[in-house]
Amino acid sequence: MEQIMFIETGMGIDVHGQDITTASIRAVQNAIHFNSMPGMRSVLPDKDINNMKVNVKLAIPCDKEKLDYDKIKATLPYGAVSVEVMDGGMLTTSGIVLEDKGDRNDLMYIVVASVEVGY
Repeated sequence: MEQIMFIETGMGIDVHGQDITTASIRAVQNAIHFNSMPGMRSVLPDKDINNMKVNVKLAIPCDKEKLDYDKIKATLPYGAVSVEVMDGGMLTTSGIVLEDKGDRNDLMYIVVASVEVGY
């Protein structure tokens, strides 16, 4: 990325089901959900929204091999999206196992996201 214009941060949790992709998608959605970038197009090459670059950084506590990168990328509506994964986030108890929610144990997965937007 030549120029970072915005950095948005968020957190996502999968309370039941122990799905790292679900927690990661929620973190990305939390990061971008409350933002609007109406002037972004004016600074992009050729003023084309598809020339935007988006770098997603995810701090995840486990199950890196189970992360669905395509689903993460699909969360972002425009631009060329890349995803970087690092150690972080948190595993903590939800206090209960709900088998009907897909729980294998009582852990909730917490993921932290940073979404860099630029060109």
